[in-house]
Amino acid sequence: MSISQSDKRITPDFDWRRPHHWLAYGFGSGLAPWAPGTFGTLAAIPLYLLLVPLPLIWYLAVLVPLFLIGVWACGKTNTELGVQDASAIVWDEILGYLITMIAAPAGWHWILVGFVLFRLFDILKPWPISMLDRSVHGGLGVMLDDIVAGLMAFALLQLLARFVA
Repeated sequence: MSISQSDKRITPDFDWRRPHHWLAYGFGSGLAPWAPGTFGTLAAIPLYLLLVPLPLIWYLAVLVPLFLIGVWACGKTNTELGVQDASAIVWDEILGYLITMIAAPAGWHWILVGFVLFRLFDILKPWPISMLDRSVHGGLGVMLDDIVAGLMAFALLQLLARFVA
């Protein structure tokens, strides 16, 4: 595996026998040679489509164990890789997108709007996302900045939906 600490890019040794690798690498989507975060977010769309028929309370209830599993899987994988928040680790993008899409209006155009909003917040990292990205470490640190990016994208998506409707 090759690691550059400055940009967190990594060519990981994916071990298919390790369940935390499957999760942390977003079922393999994080292994994309470029834009792994974007591919990880794309991998979240089928999961969203499976969850969207659930009542809101159940949708939210599913997010809690997905978060806890993510803290464990991302933390363990990053420890094995020897780097904090490697770019191939995309479970955080998956959960961030699912948070963006909480109670989103129906339709493919809203799925796309949610995708774009989440990617913008995740890439640009406005405050407080940038502060969390720098100051919180381990599995929680990997997950937390994308949780906040998802919450910010959620708020903007809901605002847009009110004005469009």
